Amino acid sequence: MTQLLIEPARRTGCEDLSALTEVLEGAAQRQRSPIEDLLDADVVDEESYMRELANELGIEWLDEIPAPDEPMPLREACGPRIALRHRLLPVAIIGEGAHRRIKLATFDPFNLVARQAAAQELALPVDWCMASRKRLHDSLRRLYGVGADTFEQILEGRDFDYDHLEAGEDEANVIDQDDDEEASVVKFVNQIIREALEQRATDIHVEPLATNLRIRYRIDGRLIEVAVPENIKALQSSVIARLKIMARLDIAERRVPQDGRINLQFEGQTIDVRVATVPTVEGESVSLRLLNQEKFNIAKLGMEPFVESKIRQLLHLPNGIILITGPTGSGKSTSLYSFLSEVNHPERRIVTVEDPVENKLTGVMQIAVKSEIGLTFASALRSILRADPNIVMIGEIRDLETAEIAIRASLTGHLVFSTLHTNDAMGGISRLVDMGVEPFLVSAAVRAFLAQRLVRRLCPNCKTPRELSADDRIRLGIPADLAGTPCAPKGCDRCRNTGFSGRLAIYEVVLLTPEMQELVAHGAPAPKMRDQAFKDGYVPMRTYGWHKVMQGLTTVEEVISVTSSDIGGGE
Repeated sequence: MTQLLIEPARRTGCEDLSALTEVLEGAAQRQRSPIEDLLDADVVDEESYMRELANELGIEWLDEIPAPDEPMPLREACGPRIALRHRLLPVAIIGEGAHRRIKLATFDPFNLVARQAAAQELALPVDWCMASRKRLHDSLRRLYGVGADTFEQILEGRDFDYDHLEAGEDEANVIDQDDDEEASVVKFVNQIIREALEQRATDIHVEPLATNLRIRYRIDGRLIEVAVPENIKALQSSVIARLKIMARLDIAERRVPQDGRINLQFEGQTIDVRVATVPTVEGESVSLRLLNQEKFNIAKLGMEPFVESKIRQLLHLPNGIILITGPTGSGKSTSLYSFLSEVNHPERRIVTVEDPVENKLTGVMQIAVKSEIGLTFASALRSILRADPNIVMIGEIRDLETAEIAIRASLTGHLVFSTLHTNDAMGGISRLVDMGVEPFLVSAAVRAFLAQRLVRRLCPNCKTPRELSADDRIRLGIPADLAGTPCAPKGCDRCRNTGFSGRLAIYEVVLLTPEMQELVAHGAPAPKMRDQAFKDGYVPMRTYGWHKVMQGLTTVEEVISVTSSDIGGGE
């Protein structure tokens, strides 16, 4: 068998046949199927190697696995327990009557246990084919739904009780364990969360409907409905109760909203989960915000040099206010934490007031707002200004009182970071004035407004070059001297056929130079201030986005979707 597995690797240009041989020998010693170890060791290119292996064995290879028009017959012919445990995907029912056969896809043709299980438990004869492991797993999730094997066993009567929802502390906090011998609501909920983390979701929404329990993940800023097992409505109360127990909420209280937190361990990483429940007419809806405790630095933000240089200059100022503007979900918190990490030195005392504290920074004194006991942004700020801080971060300036205290802190020698909800950087000036802040105080205290948005990043594995004609560039406002190759999304297994993987930020910065301060202090009209901003080197957010488009990192449509036409204009 070793020679049979080496030959496809040689034909696909494997450069380290000795490593491949070592993996195969190790699998033989452990009496394991060699394919799994071979793919895990990453010594061959999975797609090309598996295709060659299928040809060598004379087994049909599937480059694509289309979603079935009628999934129910496939699920009935091959139940979720055998399909998910042995990773066998029913692709089609072939023939009619006594001649019916089932076409099963596998990525491991040497898994004899799976072949024996299919022969013994399926009522139909099997025609085998092969597909890549990633493609197979994605198709299994779409066909059966997340946690389908566990769900089926629960409905058969195993561990379906509320006492079991009170799992031990270790089980509540570690979700990457997978005990095949136990089927419970605890495991089912863990599978939902683990699936979300594997797909890089930032949010999970568990939403009760009249006849179903809908689960959606937010991935790259877009909500994606997750395939769930049939009749999952039967577990609605148990799933929601389990999530509330994990967040230490009152499971008996279903009439009012509740908020809680879960600390999870997943593949060696700490995941902080914010949980919010809302009562609806069909039952409680639960939203989970997944926050990875990552390390922040400016380099990770991927700023263009002409913006990063301005930001670094601002961070070295001894005092003043730096405001980040943008709507909810535009990445403001990530930028703030990155800025704080840049200025976090032992000789500086940094204090933050946040609602809530999303990420913990070593060496930073972080205060969580608790309005129910009177600890608001304003009251916390009044206290911390007496605690000798050098740098203050305010999660958000929401009212005049908070704005006035922030300005007072700035004028008395503190560097202040905060956020505002405005459409663009220039809008931050009018927003503060509308709150009631005197224009002369805005000009004296604020040093810069930084606006940002998030756009989806093109998948590096499948993006394709895209032509933009000279007329298109003129119409879009892309600078004539901006070189590069724009790209378009295609879609592949690694990006769930969306063509996008991850997100990146686009920015614009308005500096309050002495000339701009003069205009702000005297209440100059917005067009005049905008003209001055261009003279000071202002680059509109849409123009910044064109730099990312021409670098092949995102698309024209993504930039247009998050920037209004008045943002992207020229001088």
